[in-house]
Amino acid sequence: MAIAEQTTLASEQAERGRASAPEQRICVAGAGRAVDAGGSGGAVDAGGPSTGLHRWTATALALLGLAMVPWVIVLHTGLPATAVASRWAWTWTGLDSLEALALFSTGMLLRRRNGRTALAAMVSSTLLVVDAWFDTMTAAPGSDFTIAVAMAVCAELPLAAVCATLAVRASPHPGS
Repeated sequence: MAIAEQTTLASEQAERGRASAPEQRICVAGAGRAVDAGGSGGAVDAGGPSTGLHRWTATALALLGLAMVPWVIVLHTGLPATAVASRWAWTWTGLDSLEALALFSTGMLLRRRNGRTALAAMVSSTLLVVDAWFDTMTAAPGSDFTIAVAMAVCAELPLAAVCATLAVRASPHPGS
């Protein structure tokens, strides 16, 4: 079974008045979408019907999401109220490093008007929300908690909202 199918669209480029270099689109089998391999990173609707693999994957992911609900209840009722983490500094520097990388990537992709901006922006948004959550949930009572809430409300969550909005606006819209 072929994973990807490549077709040359030089004639379409010539009709649109673009450069004469051949452009390629890659259609991932079963996904029903073509991805522009010419560097823009944008997805193009291939117009194909939903395949069995697509439906199976969608169903499996939805069921896995539902299966997480009992697991969350087990964790909430079974975990201790406090715990000692031996790699606490690495945990936070790792998360903040990932945030920095995601924000930098989003900025660079946006500057280049790259089609992958939406993905990087959504990753940035997600990491910022996770950071706000864990900052507030793990902060010690008193000034640490106050600072964590202030950072979440004044910096992390507004920036997450900006990144989420950017992700929606930068994502490809079918039919447009």
